[in-house]
Amino acid sequence: MSNSSRFETNKICCYAHPDAPLIEDYRAGDQICSECGLVVGDRVIDVGSEWRTFSNEKAGNDPSRVGGPENPLLNGSDLSTMIGPGRGDASFDSFGVSKYQNRRTMSSSDRALINAFREINSMADRINLPKTIVDRANNLFKQVHDGKNLKGRANDAIASACLYIACRQEGVPRTFKEICAVSKISKKEIGRCFKLILKALETSVDLITTGDFMSRFCSNLGLPNMVQRAATHIARKAVELDIVPGRSPISVAAAAIYMASQASEDKRSQKEIGDIAGVADVTIRQSYKLMYPHAVKLFPEDFKFATPIDQLPQM
Repeated sequence: MSNSSRFETNKICCYAHPDAPLIEDYRAGDQICSECGLVVGDRVIDVGSEWRTFSNEKAGNDPSRVGGPENPLLNGSDLSTMIGPGRGDASFDSFGVSKYQNRRTMSSSDRALINAFREINSMADRINLPKTIVDRANNLFKQVHDGKNLKGRANDAIASACLYIACRQEGVPRTFKEICAVSKISKKEIGRCFKLILKALETSVDLITTGDFMSRFCSNLGLPNMVQRAATHIARKAVELDIVPGRSPISVAAAAIYMASQASEDKRSQKEIGDIAGVADVTIRQSYKLMYPHAVKLFPEDFKFATPIDQLPQM
């Protein structure tokens, strides 16, 4: 074996072929010149796994010795040592008691964080939210937990409120009813925690508008793009003209969808829209009553009416 030639950059290469690429033999731990076969380096560290896994050998024993992934949200980054169960005579004393006890070193604080992260992840899975929102919600919960700002409030309620805030901050807001549907907490309690978290963290969220929900509601109702565009235009014009003062964006959006669908061939009932939007039929009717007298000004100019405005339902 020849000593490897080293340039000023400490690059290992073959002295006869400095520009030739080296082949790494991980089994033997050697670096070999691809031109002449000269071994120019030894003791290469194998970065692969230290075991082999076969599909038919599932004895339940995990050969990995590196533990779980590091979690920066936990204290100590979740770097802990777990002692496996003893299998030999040397692992037990004369009374049959294990000599090496696997003491659970996880603090109650970390345990609460892990349970909350699991709850946030479970809720996000049920309403198909991406990981970016889950990560933001986890960070919000960590800030609230470390600041001890909401003592006395249930962790599940705080987690639900954090998920709601994360959705608002990421630009994909969900309604309180949607969060409440996948949570074990009441809508009133989530609303209280939402206000307390905003105050404690001194943060804010953008105001929700009718356009934030329109595409999702229309998609769930199976309405075509033409109806969605008309409903978006109706809701926006109704807000601009101050036709629906004091009405929530969700009820205005639902009423706009009802008006646009009734004027098209794809008609939807108030109950169908109410079930998707999470608002009562009477709420849709109240907003629709305010918008109906101004229907001529609300519809876009290029809308193709299947039902004329004067034949739309009158509440």
